[in-house]
Amino acid sequence: MTLALAPAPHRFSVITISESQTPAWSERFGWPAFGDAHLALNTGTNRSILAAQIDSAVLRADRAVLLVAEGLGCFAASWWARLSPSHYVERVAGALLFDPEAADKPDLFASPRTALPFPSMVVADRLPGSDPTDFAPFAQGWGSRLIAGSRHRPAEASAWRSAQRLVGRLTASVVARDIERGLALRGER
Repeated sequence: MTLALAPAPHRFSVITISESQTPAWSERFGWPAFGDAHLALNTGTNRSILAAQIDSAVLRADRAVLLVAEGLGCFAASWWARLSPSHYVERVAGALLFDPEAADKPDLFASPRTALPFPSMVVADRLPGSDPTDFAPFAQGWGSRLIAGSRHRPAEASAWRSAQRLVGRLTASVVARDIERGLALRGER
């Protein structure tokens, strides 16, 4: 008897973190407002409870995790990734961080200034009067790529699949770059 396994419909389990009911990724790209698991931030967010919620969502995920966060949620995801045990963080394949902003709570998710332990992108909005390069210090501090987005794009019929392809390409390019560096160190290039 042969057991046929159906492929998972998506490559990643998506965990979203935001304060908004209509997050940036939903407005700009037509992706669903919430992922497979959603963590809502609010004015009374307790970071220890949030860390436990992220841990739980990551452990419940049946596939590699894609973190998608906006605003203060970017700092929450970064804080969690830098301070959580490696066996939790290793399950994260990548992160998309939309418009990081912590103006009203700059120290709530303060964490060590080290690169995130997984590939990440800061997706900055291009609005009249805004400058996406304002997000460059965050991208640099997190070891992220900075992508300047556009607020109005048509809705994606495939929902999270486009985000997953984006992270898949980023992950593949990171692996290719690491292989190149390894070969160069061995003198093979």
